[in-house]
Amino acid sequence: MGHAAAVPLLALRGISKQYGAVAALTDVQLDINAGEVVALLGGNGAGKSTLVKVIAGVSPADAGVIEWKGRTVHVNRPNDALALGVATVYQDLALCDNLDVVGNLYLGREIQRFGILDEVEMERQARELLSTLSFGVLDTHRPVASLSSGQRQAVALSRSLLGRPEVLLLDEPTAALGVPQTAQVLDLIEQLRDKGLGLLLISHNLGDVKAVADRIAVLRHGRNNGFFDVNTTSYEQIVSSITGASDNAVTHREADAAEMDL
Repeated sequence: MGHAAAVPLLALRGISKQYGAVAALTDVQLDINAGEVVALLGGNGAGKSTLVKVIAGVSPADAGVIEWKGRTVHVNRPNDALALGVATVYQDLALCDNLDVVGNLYLGREIQRFGILDEVEMERQARELLSTLSFGVLDTHRPVASLSSGQRQAVALSRSLLGRPEVLLLDEPTAALGVPQTAQVLDLIEQLRDKGLGLLLISHNLGDVKAVADRIAVLRHGRNNGFFDVNTTSYEQIVSSITGASDNAVTHREADAAEMDL
């Protein structure tokens, strides 16, 4: 699939963000194409979460341009991003423990029929969505508090997909998961890519990244520090881009491991 000529679904041009005197992002560029997974990597404090908040409208950029399918758009609040077709799954998942699965899926976007909540339709759609995500049978009436971390992740992902987004931002989606659930989430990411979504994956786990990403964008101190093709880039190149180490990285290995949380 040659993406070269295609207009990106989402493009960031010269994005900068200040918090007081601190420059969190400086002149950041990023493209996300349809049907591709871009991994966003960087050490702690590199600006990854800030960039997600900019795209998601939680914390708008101070300078720069966001383009959606080639036209400039203004993302000043979360509803702007959702209206375009950008959904986000944050690391803390933001689920309501005391509500059941259906309640969480439809929180803030309840389906109404003649002014009354259409429980039957919400239930039907919830089951359909959860089954297509290959998370097996999940009791839609269980309170979310009683679910495993993998099931919680499934609910958060399902919720983000309800609005049929075209771009999905995933902030450390496998951080709290064991091996089988991680495999399920990575499988889901591949399914979504194959359906033509553009995905931005923030992860500390280079194994996960190598497994599902097509391209890697590295941030360092809030600036772009390299774009890499996953298939042709070595582990060492990626790590030195993240840490800023030189090519003779042997002396930096301990520091690298510490900074990467590997």
